[in-house]
Amino acid sequence: MNTRPSARLLIIDPQQRVLLFCFTHKADALDGQRYWATPGGALENHESWKQAAIRELFEETGIIRTQLDDAIGYRAFEMQLPSGEVVLAQEHYYTVHVVQQEISTAGWSKHEREVMSDYHWWELKELICSGERYYPENLTALLEIAHQSAAR
Repeated sequence: MNTRPSARLLIIDPQQRVLLFCFTHKADALDGQRYWATPGGALENHESWKQAAIRELFEETGIIRTQLDDAIGYRAFEMQLPSGEVVLAQEHYYTVHVVQQEISTAGWSKHEREVMSDYHWWELKELICSGERYYPENLTALLEIAHQSAAR
């Protein structure tokens, strides 16, 4: 089984809301699936985890950072890609605090434009009560770690 290392981002606004993208799959191996997930993506060209996080942050949101703190979380699990391939996903989670909610989707790839149908700044309680499917499943625990790290 191939591995898919990726950097994921917990982007948090001053009201402690987290940015999630809505993925709606059509005409691929995940056809009919809809869920919310953190921004981020696979490492490219021998990038480090942090380099990939910084690149993905800019590509998916237009937010520019040159440095990030260390990852606050990690998870590994089997995941099916839109191509149908099943891989071992290895995800590192990084926190980014922002002062405004405005993002740019200008850097989205053709595939991202096809599957990323919306974005929303979620209050944790709102997300939990929404009945929506979201990833990572341990988002609540990761946000608690992020809040504790920010308080230090």
